[in-house]
Amino acid sequence: MIDKFLRDEQDPKAVEKVYSRLVDLLTTGEEILYIAVQKKPIVNLFPDCIALTNKRILFFTPANLGLSIKFVDFVWKDIVDVFTKEEIIGAVFSAKTTNGAEMGVDYLPKVQARKLYQYAQERKEAEREARRLRELEEKRAESGSLNIDHAAPVAYQPPAPIVQPPAPVVQQSPFSAPVTPPAPVEEPKKDELTEKLKRLKTLFESGLISQEEYNQKKLELLSDF
Repeated sequence: MIDKFLRDEQDPKAVEKVYSRLVDLLTTGEEILYIAVQKKPIVNLFPDCIALTNKRILFFTPANLGLSIKFVDFVWKDIVDVFTKEEIIGAVFSAKTTNGAEMGVDYLPKVQARKLYQYAQERKEAEREARRLRELEEKRAESGSLNIDHAAPVAYQPPAPIVQPPAPVVQQSPFSAPVTPPAPVEEPKKDELTEKLKRLKTLFESGLISQEEYNQKKLELLSDF
C-alpha cells in the first residue's frame, strides 16, 4: 500500500508509521497524494514528515522517542501560500495560513520538496476555482431576475403587420369647410424592454455573465418586441 509513496527515496519505516496513523484520520472522499520525509545529514531516527491529501496538508512530528506522533493539519482553503527553498543540503518546505501561522520542515530531499510544492500548487488552484464558482453561483442566485444559463433559444418572429382601420367617410356639404380627420392617437410606449435591457447590462457589468451571453440574451429580448 505504501509503495507509491517510496518512489523518491523516502524512508520506508517513517512512511509506514505516518501512513498507519494517517489512514485513521482520513475523512469521506479524502485520499493521500504524497508523503515527504525529512533526511538530516546526521543520524535521524525520528524524522519529521509532511503528507498532502486532496483536502488538507498535515505536518507530523515524532514525540516520546518515536513512540507517538503529533500532527498539525490545515485545510486547503486556509492555506494562503506555500514556499520551498533549496539549500546546500536538502530543502525547506513551508506553508502560510490565513491567520498568519506558518509551518514547515527542513532537510527534505530536494526532489521531495519539489513534489510537495507541485502538488500543493495544484490543490490551491483547484480550491481557488471551486471558491470562484461558489461565489458566482451565490451572486446569480441573489440577482435571480434573468436566468441566463438555462434560457431557451427563442426563434426570431417578425412582428405582425399593424392594420389600421379605414378612416370614416364624412359626408360634407358642398358649402361647408373641409373636415380634417382626427390624428391617430399614439399608444403609450412600453418600457418593459428598456427595463429588461438595463437589468441585463447590470448583470454583464457585474461580471455575472460573459460578453457572449450578454449579446445572445440581448438579441433574444429585442426579437420579442
